[in-house]
Amino acid sequence: MERRAKMIQALIHVILILVSITMLVPFLWMILTAFKSMSEATSVSPFVIFPSVWRTESFTTVINNMDFFHLYLNTLLLIAGRVIAAVLTATLAGYAFGRLEFRGKNFMFSLILFQMMVPGQIFIIPQYLMVSKMGMLNTIFALVFPGLVTAFGTFLLRQAYMGLPRDLEEAARLDGCNIGQTFLFIMSPLTRSSMVALGIFTAVFAYKDLMWPLICNRDVMPLSAALAKMQGQYSSNYPQLMAASLLACIPMIVLYLIFQKQFIEGIATSGGKL
Repeated sequence: MERRAKMIQALIHVILILVSITMLVPFLWMILTAFKSMSEATSVSPFVIFPSVWRTESFTTVINNMDFFHLYLNTLLLIAGRVIAAVLTATLAGYAFGRLEFRGKNFMFSLILFQMMVPGQIFIIPQYLMVSKMGMLNTIFALVFPGLVTAFGTFLLRQAYMGLPRDLEEAARLDGCNIGQTFLFIMSPLTRSSMVALGIFTAVFAYKDLMWPLICNRDVMPLSAALAKMQGQYSSNYPQLMAASLLACIPMIVLYLIFQKQFIEGIATSGGKL
């Protein structure tokens, strides 16, 4: 039995290693293509994997032609705005749905569940009309607007608050705390890991959001929209496209290195996946 268990464990490790390599292949291919020439990047030969000469012209051309400083700034403002708004609104709504009793609670929460079930694309036209009526098209606010309220975050925080014992609220009430003080000083600190998980999810979703920035903005674009505009209708310069994609990955890599511990704890605590 012990030998069989070791064999099964070894097989699992081999499978996990193969899956990890498979997931790394696109990223490695992007790096290699960024240093290739156009002929090498479009070669159909399966043996043209590494560039014959490591070229940096694609990076130079992309940096000179694209204003990466403003693209980075727009992307960071987009991520920060959506994360702050999502965590704030989801925390308040999650506490209300998870711990308070009020008229129409179940009906309103069912609307939130319905919003999670339908594709997000059906809200694009109403959201565009709302932003247009406010005169906020082509602004950072337009990029942040769809993430001001999150149904997924409300559901996630509601489940977190429902998992806390009732004794905490009763003890706070005996100590003279009202609803606001109980929420602010007792309950919300205990759901910090769920807030971190929501912030991680929101940051990743905001970073890779493509359709909405292309619709609402012409000039104030994040990295995803700027990369999409590099894609030609009939042909594309793949080394330059991969070089720009590699430069676009830098913010998320830096954020991951800084918040690596919180990232892993948030994913493990929420039980979710990206």
